[in-house]
Amino acid sequence: MRVRNKPWAKDYLADHPDQMVETPEALMGNWQSRFPKEQPLSVEIGTGKGQFIVEMARQHPDRNFIGIEIQMSVIAAALKKVVASELTNIQMVRTDGEAINTFFAKGEVSNIYLNFSDPWPKSRHAKRRLTSPVFLAHYADVLAKGGQIQFKTDNRGLFEYSLWSLNNFPMIFDGVWLDLHAATDGVEDIQTEYEQKFSAKGPIYQVIAHFPTED
Repeated sequence: MRVRNKPWAKDYLADHPDQMVETPEALMGNWQSRFPKEQPLSVEIGTGKGQFIVEMARQHPDRNFIGIEIQMSVIAAALKKVVASELTNIQMVRTDGEAINTFFAKGEVSNIYLNFSDPWPKSRHAKRRLTSPVFLAHYADVLAKGGQIQFKTDNRGLFEYSLWSLNNFPMIFDGVWLDLHAATDGVEDIQTEYEQKFSAKGPIYQVIAHFPTED
């Protein structure tokens, strides 16, 4: 999807160094220094315009959150929400999520959120999907023991691929929802902007899983 350029975005990011990290690799193993309190670290890869991560941080003040987004105009919009919220348990990073294992230390992350990622529908682009084995290997590097990946999408093809990929990595499923908004099991459902806009067109799929741990 083409993103409209926002001329103000670059300057806005530069004007908010307290919430915006420019060199994430320099914080490897030391991310807690960016927050007032040391708390479990949650990471959203592909944070979009920020609605999900801001609401998560608001509802979970006992956790620290990092939002990763590559598109400058998009992360600038998300940063505006972060600044307006006045929450101190969110940091934003403009970078590619594929590099996650180069700026988080082993076991530094408690859980990872993947919300409505690009489906990359062509087979030759499968390795670019955020649930491909390449990405899963990077997540395994940084997640703490028992740390979960939560993945949501409205794309059935991507969901089916993700179930296959997670199962064969292998990962252990903690929950699978074929219609999240119809769920009656009390699952937490904080919605993204995209989710609110497009969920009327069909079901939202979700899977939560973790990597096997040695006893």
